[in-house]
This record gives sequence, structure tokens and C-alpha cells, in this order.
Amino acid sequence: MEMTKTLGEFIIDCQAEHPHATGALTAIFSSIRLASKVLHREINKAGLVDITGAVGSENVQGEEQQKLDVYANEKFKTALAARGVVCGIASEEEDKYVNFEEGNSQEGEYVVLMDPLDGSSNIDVNVSVGTIFSIYRRVSPVGEPVTAADFLQPGHKQVAAGYVIYGSSTMLVYTTGNGVNGFTLDPSLGVFCLSHPNMKMPEDGKIYSVNEGNYIHFPTGVKKYIKYCQEEDETTQRPYTSRYIGSLVSDFHRNLIKGGIYLYPTARNYPSGKLRLLYECNPIAFLAEQAGGKAVCNPGEAIMDITPEELHQRTPFFVGSKNMVEKVEEFLAAEQ
Repeated sequence: MEMTKTLGEFIIDCQAEHPHATGALTAIFSSIRLASKVLHREINKAGLVDITGAVGSENVQGEEQQKLDVYANEKFKTALAARGVVCGIASEEEDKYVNFEEGNSQEGEYVVLMDPLDGSSNIDVNVSVGTIFSIYRRVSPVGEPVTAADFLQPGHKQVAAGYVIYGSSTMLVYTTGNGVNGFTLDPSLGVFCLSHPNMKMPEDGKIYSVNEGNYIHFPTGVKKYIKYCQEEDETTQRPYTSRYIGSLVSDFHRNLIKGGIYLYPTARNYPSGKLRLLYECNPIAFLAEQAGGKAVCNPGEAIMDITPEELHQRTPFFVGSKNMVEKVEEFLAAEQ
């Protein structure tokens, strides 16, 4: 019987894909793996310990921070700083980027951007949440403090990206630009095991994921696409099924496996979109494209081609099965 390959073994086997990394990427993934296992443990204790609910403060986006937001941010930040290969991080929960000064950190060649706990308000009602991360090579001189330019890079410069989903099982899904692979945590052993090799997103799907409570605020093209999804048409297997969890990781993970589209457009209450380009859209777009899907902000405008102008920049986001994204692009283009 063939033994299941662990995440650590898989990363070591794939080191040849990034000979310039000299083991640094392996160390970064070890940090992410450790922090995610700690967070998995705490999420599974939610309701038994005082870790649910709001902490009583807001993050830089004006959103109420949950206790687990703060906890997750500190755990990932500590784990990434400890290895000495990451020179700084940017987080949805931090006002500014963080420069790591301890030990050999400033000799590190990588920066990490992250949403430590996506969908954290779902914790109180026992619904899936996730962590999203994105890794870049720094552009500032090695040995000096990080600069804003290290973080304000377009998505196509990503070295690696991925997410952890804490659901009925805990999974880590990532790409280094050579396909997408998923690993499921075996809690009895405390190791992530390769469970979903070479993940591919179906070109078509029957699921659309959007917060229809904001329908009245959506652009006309999006409204027409939603109506298209709801119309009966046997040739395209419509009407599609509406599924929306309210956690980007969870909604994308389902659509990655089953096929579908996720939409978070502009709206009158979110004129620039709601999702963050650097912490959410770029890493998910990288995964989608590596799995055969597509991600855009507007018709013909790929998410990963955007040059960021600020750390917490927002953008409209359409991601999922290639044919479904191209169809919504048609509706959007017709209204421009």
C-alpha cells in the first residue's frame, strides 16, 4: 500500500521548481503549516473557550474585529517572523506593513501578505472560515528594511499563494505557479496529507455565489447576469444553483471543486468593490488561473494585471470557471 505524501515531503520534492529559493519557500510553508494547525485547534474549541465574538475594536477598513481575527493575525505573524526568511508582512488586520527586524529577518528575500481569518464572523455560528496568503520576492535591497514597493506588486509577480479552509476538515490548498494541490489535515497525526493532487476547476459549472442581499445596489450588467443564471434553459443546464457562504475561501473552494462563479461587484455602498486586492483577490486569482479558471475585475481586465496603489486597495472581483466568468464579462461589457 502506497503511503500518503505529506505536505512537507511534497514541498521538498518540488523544490527543483524554484532553485533560487534555496529552501526559503519550504521554511515559509512550514511557518504557515504550523500557524494553521494552531488556529485549527482554537477554531475547534470555539464555543468552549472565550474566543468567539467581537474584540471591541475595528481594523483599518472600519470593520469590527473578531477575537479570532486578532488571535490568527498574531499567530501567523509570530510563526513567519521566527524562521528568519520573511523580511516583512502585510495583513488585513494591520494598518501598515510590518517590518521584521529580529535575527536574520532583514536578510530574508520574501514578503507575505495575508488575510489571517477570512469570514471570521461565521465562527459564532459554526460555519467554515479560512486563511488566505500570498508570497512575493522582495524588490528592495536585501539587508535593508522592507518598503511599500515590496508589497505593492501586481499579482502576476506572486511566487506562491494559497488558503487554508477550516471546515468539516481542515485543508491547505496552494500553488507555486505549477498547478494547484490540496492537503487535508489528519488530526490524529497532526500532518497535512496530499488529498487533492493537481486540482482542476471545471470550465463550466452550475453554481453562482453572490450576496444577493445587495442586488438593488449592483451594476445593471451584474443584475442581468444574475437573472440569466435564474432563467430556465436546458441547453445550458439553467437555472443555476445559488450558493453563498459569506467566506471567500469557502465559496471559492466549493466552486474550485464543483465548478461555479463567485461575484463581488461594485455597488452603490461599495463603489470600488469590497474585497481587498492584495490579501484576497490576487492569491485567489492565482489559484483560479493555475487550476484552469479565470479572475477579472472588469471585462478584459485580469485581476493579476492590476498595479496596486495602496495596501488596502479594494476591487470588484469575478472568479471561477472560465466559461462562466467570460459570460459575466459579456453582460458587463454590454452595459459599458
